Amino acid sequence: MPLHPDAQAIIDRTPAVEAGRPVVLDPQTMREQFRTTWRLPDILPAVHRVRDTAIPGPAGEIPVRVYTPEGAGPFPAFVWFHGGGWTIGSLEENEYACRTVCAQAGVVVVSVDYRLAPENPYPAAADDCFAAVRWVHGHGAEISADPERIAVGGESAGGNLAAVAALKARDLGGPRLGLQVLVSPVLGHPDDGRASYREFAEGYFLSRASMEWFFTLYPRDPTNLRDPYLLPLRADDLSGLAPALVLGAEYDVLRDEGEEYAARLRAAGVPVEVVRYDGLIHGFFGLLATELPAAGAAHDRVVQALRAAFGGGGR
Repeated sequence: MPLHPDAQAIIDRTPAVEAGRPVVLDPQTMREQFRTTWRLPDILPAVHRVRDTAIPGPAGEIPVRVYTPEGAGPFPAFVWFHGGGWTIGSLEENEYACRTVCAQAGVVVVSVDYRLAPENPYPAAADDCFAAVRWVHGHGAEISADPERIAVGGESAGGNLAAVAALKARDLGGPRLGLQVLVSPVLGHPDDGRASYREFAEGYFLSRASMEWFFTLYPRDPTNLRDPYLLPLRADDLSGLAPALVLGAEYDVLRDEGEEYAARLRAAGVPVEVVRYDGLIHGFFGLLATELPAAGAAHDRVVQALRAAFGGGGR
């Protein structure tokens, strides 16, 4: 279907670095540009409690933000990873979506502020995110979370990190995950030849040039690109993974790899639901949640999936 007018309005106001023109900014400048061009809405969904804390990680403490719903726990836990090409982004980026899912699904949301590249290249982000999942499993009682009811999720690079966490949980002795939520995930490489990278290379918010730039910063060296813990579509075997909900936007360079991964999961016997939001662009779930029309429907879909996986929240 045609590009939604609200999506076009976002594209029209987006800085050149994200509008399909060559990427020339250094990471710190791009982070500052992100902070100055994106703002949280004035009114946020209410939850019982929001607490910033830190948990042990492989290279020091990992900041996390814990959202607790109303009611009596323990609650299922939803460990969430923000996007930003492993290079930019922060906990604030998905504040609206995290609060919404926490309140409506009755889950404790643990949003992870993992280390960013290029200062901390691969596998820093992946290691931090999996460490957070294991911490929730081992210390869930400290945050009113049930360690036996854990899901992971993320958007864009965060979707990549959620898929990687699911792979690691399978390969490295758990914990057992009840669901993986992959929103516009990065699962392959721009040079893999998928049609969405050609069709939406420029002018649709997230550009091919931006993705290529991120890939110059996150891998430590080219051999990393063969590693399924960096690019899950490189995995030979996807059997035995957690059930998946894969959400994507029609006008997104990452569209095809998300749908391809969903098809491969299904072929491997993994329960999968895949939804394409027509007329929309990258970032519709979290970053642009208050500006694009499908965000509410996408949040509802995640809430339904969490409730189906774990029941109605706390015990």
